[in-house]
Amino acid sequence: MIRSQIREAQTVLSDEEVDLCQRVFDHIVSVQQIKTDAEREDLAAQVIHSFQHGVKNEEALMRLLI
Repeated sequence: MIRSQIREAQTVLSDEEVDLCQRVFDHIVSVQQIKTDAEREDLAAQVIHSFQHGVKNEEALMRLLI
């Protein structure tokens, strides 16, 4: 999900940055029990947007988006 959102946003992230965003996404999906594709797509977009706008710390991203 994260990788497809990165392609749509036409952004370039390193493998480490993608992995960080994916961990945040997976954790939030698990904690909030997000089930629908629409909600997952929205969350993925939010993770990437927040990361691109300076929230680069994994814990800070989780706190922001939960």
